Amino acid sequence: MKILKIVLLFLCVVSCAPIYVNYDYEKTTNFSDYKTYHFYDDMDTGFTGLDEKRFILALETKLNTMGLTKSETPDFVIDLKSNEYHEGQRNTVGVGLGGGNVGLSGGGVSIGIPMGQEKINREIIVEFVDDSKTGLFWQVRSVSSFNPNATPEKREAKLDAIVEKMFTEYPPKK
Repeated sequence: MKILKIVLLFLCVVSCAPIYVNYDYEKTTNFSDYKTYHFYDDMDTGFTGLDEKRFILALETKLNTMGLTKSETPDFVIDLKSNEYHEGQRNTVGVGLGGGNVGLSGGGVSIGIPMGQEKINREIIVEFVDDSKTGLFWQVRSVSSFNPNATPEKREAKLDAIVEKMFTEYPPKK
C-alpha cells in the first residue's frame, strides 16, 4: 500500500508540472570510454543543503542504473548548477468600457487585471567534464516549476522525475 501511495504521488507530481529538458554534447566524444565519475569538490550548486543531497542521490542512483560507478579516480567529473527564478504572471482578466452612437465616432478603455500568483521555476544544469581530454563533453539543462513550500516527499519525487527526464537521451545517439 505504501508503494502505491509513492507511485501515485510521483505520477501526480510529474503530471502536474512539465519538465523541459535540452542537452548538448561534443560530437567527437566516444561515450563508451566513460565508466566512472565523481563530483567536483567545490560545487556551488544553488540548491539548499537538503535539496542538494536529494538531487545528488537521485543522480547517483540513475547513473548506477546506467552502468556508471562513482570512483576516486574517475573518467570524468560532474558539475551541478541550479538557480531559482520568478516568471511574471501571464493570466489576466480584461475589463473594458466603450461608447458610440450610430454615425458618430466612439471610444473605449481597456485594462488587464492580473490573476493568480507569479510562477517560481528552477533551472538545473548538469555538466560532464573530462579534464584530460576534451573538457566539457556533455551538458543537460532542465527547467520546471518549483514549489518552495512542498513537503520533503514531494521535493524528492520532483527531483527524481527531473533526473529521470534529464537522462532519457544519455548517451546521445549519433
